[in-house]
Amino acid sequence: MAEMSQDFLAGLPGDVPADYGKTIRAIIRRDPRYSYQAYLFMFDALDYTQRMMLKLRQPEDAVFHVTGRELLEGIRRLAIKQFGYMTRTVFETWGVRSTEDFGEMVFNLVDSGLMRKTESDSREDFKGAYDFSTAFEGEAAHRKAWRLD
Repeated sequence: MAEMSQDFLAGLPGDVPADYGKTIRAIIRRDPRYSYQAYLFMFDALDYTQRMMLKLRQPEDAVFHVTGRELLEGIRRLAIKQFGYMTRTVFETWGVRSTEDFGEMVFNLVDSGLMRKTESDSREDFKGAYDFSTAFEGEAAHRKAWRLD
């Protein structure tokens, strides 16, 4: 797994819980809809999204907030790169069937202290962003995932 992004993790660098895996397992005991691997992918996708947005925004600060919609686009692009045409199958195996599921996962992580949010962030940000049947299938979707535009 890639190094976890400090932007969405609780506190400042160095405050990342060494036992975040234990925290994720506790989340799964409370909400067993999503697999451990899905949460690990979420951290990879957050890191990927921040790197993608860093190129586009060029913020003054290395630590900055990404929106729910930006995170969903990063999830989509990274998933296609990693899993290709198997993306939907992988996500379904993990219990993820819609963009709303990613929102639920993010807020599970926020509630557990592993991610942060702003006052304007909500579960609604993840609602209906894209349909899995069109976002992860077809040559156009796969080619678009390799571009930043």
